[in-house]
Amino acid sequence: MEPDGTAAPPLTYAPAGATCPADAAWPDDGLRGHRRHEETVLIGHGEDDWRAASEAVLRWGVKTRSGFRVAPRGAAGERVTEDAVYRITAGRGPLSVHEPVRVVAVVDTADARGFAYGTLPGHPVCGEEAFVVRRTPDGRVTLTLRSLTAPAAGWPWRPLFPVLLLAQRLFRRRYRRALRRAGARAVRGPAADR
Repeated sequence: MEPDGTAAPPLTYAPAGATCPADAAWPDDGLRGHRRHEETVLIGHGEDDWRAASEAVLRWGVKTRSGFRVAPRGAAGERVTEDAVYRITAGRGPLSVHEPVRVVAVVDTADARGFAYGTLPGHPVCGEEAFVVRRTPDGRVTLTLRSLTAPAAGWPWRPLFPVLLLAQRLFRRRYRRALRRAGARAVRGPAADR
């Protein structure tokens, strides 16, 4: 839903929820041609790290601490809301890239917190991205990144898709570090970029 109460534009792909934070399985159908990415990294250990990272992820911390701005104004300090529309911006001035998205899933349980968003028309790529913080019985705190990415239709984004994939890899590195700073005793985990 748009801030003015009107219906949001349709997602640029289907079916929504493919990276759903609460679901461990990838869908077998649909989303052909999308690149799949999944990784889980250790970001901390213990209750303090869990509390800090899980709250930060639900308040857009994984994006804002990676250099993005989130609109509407103030959204970055508020909890993500399922079905809400946001605009994520990277860069400054004329070099800014705007990414319209809609949150398609939110998970907020005792041991898992996070969300997934899908792309709307005008986004440079087509697909979905999810960020989920989990804690294990032994106290480890992890961040799982999942994404499905395909070229957006039309000019100018489709020809720039290879460059956008490189930028995506850079931002994944930032995501892996973003929530480590959320916890006071966060530890460095393995980092794989595929």
